Amino acid sequence: MPRTAIPFDPPATTDRSASSKVPEVGVLFWVVKVLTTGMGETTSDFLVHRIDPPIAVAIGFAGFVLSLAAQLSAPRYSAWIYWMTLVMVSVFGTMAADVLHVGLGVPYAASTTAFAAALAAIIALWHRAEGTLSIHSIHRRRREMFYWATVLATFALGTAVGDMTAKNFGLGYLDSGLVFAAVIGLPALAWWKFGLAEVPAFWFAYIVTRPLGASFADWMGVGAERGGLGWGTGPVSLVALALIVVMVGYLAATRADVALDRNATD
Repeated sequence: MPRTAIPFDPPATTDRSASSKVPEVGVLFWVVKVLTTGMGETTSDFLVHRIDPPIAVAIGFAGFVLSLAAQLSAPRYSAWIYWMTLVMVSVFGTMAADVLHVGLGVPYAASTTAFAAALAAIIALWHRAEGTLSIHSIHRRRREMFYWATVLATFALGTAVGDMTAKNFGLGYLDSGLVFAAVIGLPALAWWKFGLAEVPAFWFAYIVTRPLGASFADWMGVGAERGGLGWGTGPVSLVALALIVVMVGYLAATRADVALDRNATD
């Protein structure tokens, strides 16, 4: 029979989990995820160009630690806490990747390789320790720690990849964004037509959301001399934040993204 579920989503059930710490994956999940990546990129750029870079990185790290602590201490999934944490992961993950290139002079190819290796190591350790990488099985503290370590690594990797295509490959921000807009459709196609498993399809798409959102955000924020629209990183960040607040408010009010309990026995 042909598949009818939305790509990256497993079959629905009627039970909802009270202990799940991550949201259900649907259309709004991907929209908000892309917005957080764009906001993280422009917010990071705005901060490091307005205040002393080491102070900006310290602020980003503090925000990341505080939001992650709130997420880990929450007894169950909360839309506001989860997406606040993801925003801060985006901001700090961008800074971490930029520090390697701008601050330490590490080439994008090298940082991309290093972040890819780190991501692969985290995923291998996660699978060895827990036997599953499914986001629908995040019911325990150790799994949640692996989940957020993976998320942070995907943001850093996506940042390096996006910068490499825009700068090293000479595509610029707009063309890079268009390339990643096409690439993000590949796991959906592979899931639908060629039987790619849900978990690798999800994480592949998750990684691509980072350079996708960041490329378009950079294109809107930077000046014409850099191939952008020149709207400014501050205004782009504020617009992205406003959209995130509206969408997360909707999710919090409707609980439309409360994860379904598909793996309660994991």
